[in-house]
Amino acid sequence: MIHRKTRWALAEWEESGEGAAEKLSKGLSLPPLVARLLVQRGYRDEESARTFLYGDESGLHDPYLLSGMKEAVERIRLAGVRQEKIRIYGDYDADGVSSTSLLVHVFRSMGLNFDYYIPHRALEGYGLNEKAIALAASEGVTLIVTVDTGISAYDEIEYAKTHGIDVVITDHHEPPDRLPQASAVVNPKQGHCSYPFKGLAGVGVAFKLATALMERPPLEWADIVSLGTIADLMPLVDENRILVRYGLQRMRKEPGMGFRALAEATGIELPTIVSTGIAFGMAPRINAAGRLDHAKRAVELLTTPEYDEAILIAIQLDTLNKERQRIVETIVKEAEEQWLTKRLASEDQGIDPPSVIVLSGEGWNVGVIGIVASKLLERHYRPVIILGIDAETGKCKGSARSIEGFDLHAALTECEALMDHYGGHQAAAGMTLHRDHLESLEQRMSQLAKQWLTGEDWIPKTHVDIECGLEDATLDTITQLSLLEPFGIGNRSPRILFQSIQLADRRAIGKESKHLKLSLGGGRKLLDAIGFGMGEMASSMPAGSRLDIVGELSINEWNNQRKPQLQLHDLHYMPTPLSSFPSREQFGQVYQWLRGVKRAPEQGLTMRIAGQVSLTVEAVQLMLDVFEELKFIGRHDGAYVAATAPEKRELASSERYRAAKEQHDRLHDLA
Repeated sequence: MIHRKTRWALAEWEESGEGAAEKLSKGLSLPPLVARLLVQRGYRDEESARTFLYGDESGLHDPYLLSGMKEAVERIRLAGVRQEKIRIYGDYDADGVSSTSLLVHVFRSMGLNFDYYIPHRALEGYGLNEKAIALAASEGVTLIVTVDTGISAYDEIEYAKTHGIDVVITDHHEPPDRLPQASAVVNPKQGHCSYPFKGLAGVGVAFKLATALMERPPLEWADIVSLGTIADLMPLVDENRILVRYGLQRMRKEPGMGFRALAEATGIELPTIVSTGIAFGMAPRINAAGRLDHAKRAVELLTTPEYDEAILIAIQLDTLNKERQRIVETIVKEAEEQWLTKRLASEDQGIDPPSVIVLSGEGWNVGVIGIVASKLLERHYRPVIILGIDAETGKCKGSARSIEGFDLHAALTECEALMDHYGGHQAAAGMTLHRDHLESLEQRMSQLAKQWLTGEDWIPKTHVDIECGLEDATLDTITQLSLLEPFGIGNRSPRILFQSIQLADRRAIGKESKHLKLSLGGGRKLLDAIGFGMGEMASSMPAGSRLDIVGELSINEWNNQRKPQLQLHDLHYMPTPLSSFPSREQFGQVYQWLRGVKRAPEQGLTMRIAGQVSLTVEAVQLMLDVFEELKFIGRHDGAYVAATAPEKRELASSERYRAAKEQHDRLHDLA
């Protein structure tokens, strides 16, 4: 028996959806599975589906629909006329770096007098600060344009005014109740802003400003926009989908100098890059600059026109990322040791371990603790808070990650008396507090988790898009699934459920047999499936059994051949009890047949033997497992091979035989 590791949440399917899917399939010449997925995601008519699949720059909204855009453009253009010195003020993450880099290109093309500034993560922290403003004033800056930051900087804006500096804010974070009194505030999430799409990244808002300034969408820099949008986990729908699609196309065909250098330094294949290549290949290296050094290095990469400079920076960022990985591994190891100690202490006291993991350490790099929190969340599936402690002051800076159903921001609000500062949302948050309050924070957060969560909430959930059959898993269908790309937040790669699908064959593959390869289906129609890290399951399910499987459809290309493939996420197998346990004579009959053929290919063998000797495939698989355990047969190059001179052993000496016999007898007695 193999139990599913997660809760499967199959999206609801209304009967009316079938008719809508049929119309889409015919009207847009789409495979039925693709049409059903479109309906499932809310695109029920041809117009909306066509816009989603093929939307271009005509689908981008008028930037002047953003409140404050007119004032922002007028103030920047006035600065250009006056030759004022402008400073772009960004953030140190990939979205902030992308936003800053985009405006560097735009202001450069406009011939403005400008420079840029990004605060140091460890020394200055997030957002506008008074020292940076005073520095700008001393250097003759009269206009600051923020990107990906500024919406909460009320006091800092007032301070800038005392130094004769105007500020234009462009941001996408949640606005506070009291908005800064800046020259212009551009943020689609402002309550009074009627902009039709609220999901822009910081770089997306900067792109709208650029569009207004240049009086056209500057799609030549869509690659930079796609980087920040994907890295900041923005929903890939509406404008984001259009911008990321253009950005990926540009990376594949005409990548900017920085992207060319980064790809060369890291082995990323730009001609075939997809959104995951940005998310897991490029974004971590861009972020590494701000985590371990200074984010200006990443801006230099994305704005330099010189190849020699770009490749040097790309190599430096790749090296920083490797160092970041090493630091993360070290902190994860120390954190796991702390967590084990806490769990053992709880066991000694006869109590449950904390429901929320709160771990801290002196010297833990605050630039990577969010990554550490994510890794522990993945391993233990409970809310996690990781904090770095300043040994001199006792101040702790923390990052938190949560499971579905536990609202971190709401929980931290309940604990606000313990903290100096906090912010975030349901799934992720940050905070600062003194180390003396850590124990109280752990206790209170754990109490809230116990109050708010049910037993089921502690089990990871897999969201399944749709159920389909083997007939849907064709090369043409899988190829056209790419029309739904780019995949990411808000538009994930479809997760498909196959129920009660027959297992034709299974085996462990790869180094140390770590991975699982399945052949699914009956007859001539088969679908290969690969489960990474699932190799130990191969011996737990006999060929011919029925499985429930969740995975993602893809195409496996090998030796110029293209075949459908399913990448496994989770599976469930419940063995079918033998209705009739095979007799010793039947065991002997099958064994003699195997000795006669000498070499029997595994593919389809159980069904072949079952048909010849009138047994179920489960019974035949039991026999093969018993023979293999007793070393009567072995496996070599995908085939069963009878031993030349096997040692004489009784069937009952096989553990597999005894277990199956006991299960059969017990069920027979109950009947």
